[in-house]
Amino acid sequence: MYAVRHDKKAGPVKSIPSMKKLILPILMGVVCTSFTVVPPANSPATVPEVSNVHANNPTDNTAAATLYCNADLEQAGLSRTAFEYAWKGYQYLLQQNKITRTDLLTICDFSQSSGQKRFYIIDMNKGALLTNTYVAHGKNSGGEYANKFSNTPESLQSSLGFYVTQQTYQGEHGLSLRVNGLEPGFNDNAFARSIVIHGAAYVDAARAKYGMFMGRSFGCPALPQNESSRIIQKIKNGSCLFIYHPSKDYLQRSKILNG
Repeated sequence: MYAVRHDKKAGPVKSIPSMKKLILPILMGVVCTSFTVVPPANSPATVPEVSNVHANNPTDNTAAATLYCNADLEQAGLSRTAFEYAWKGYQYLLQQNKITRTDLLTICDFSQSSGQKRFYIIDMNKGALLTNTYVAHGKNSGGEYANKFSNTPESLQSSLGFYVTQQTYQGEHGLSLRVNGLEPGFNDNAFARSIVIHGAAYVDAARAKYGMFMGRSFGCPALPQNESSRIIQKIKNGSCLFIYHPSKDYLQRSKILNG
């Protein structure tokens, strides 16, 4: 029932209790887009639709900011910086026809503790976060935090940069996924080093619960054993994988990020 107030000149006026419902989405929209980077002069003036966000101008930072917000990536722990680098490289690879599955973008954010869920699968068509879980880094890359990276065989270190997923196979860790490193000098030895995505018993939520950092691999991005098969099946055969760390050497010399 509407509340009624009386105005001597205008007569009874009905107030609308649902006005809060109208105002709230507007305020949410302002908060959501408040960090948006101003796009270059040649970028579209309107904010692209998230449902088709990957098909827009790759230099349009508004599209990246919109997806980052709508997918709640900040709440999931993925830094905006890591996502923007991933977005930039993903758009470059789209232009170069290096990835055949354009619907997914997978990010390993190795700037985070291994005790955090730092593995993200993003649906680029729907603008939604599909998976957020734990992932191990290489044994010689560090303890709780990764801080050393290598492309050298037998280094037992993780390799930074962009990859494209390939076929699956059954190995000593069960179902595993080969990845092809796309960046010379940083990860193009992935195949020779047998760097693959696989499950591992030393990566699980129990370690995080008790304040332990994850076990470490020989350089592979290893996933929780009970999730690995589902994830591998989801991202196999041509999707984009980005392993991130704020390493100045990589960020300054990556041809994909600086192309």
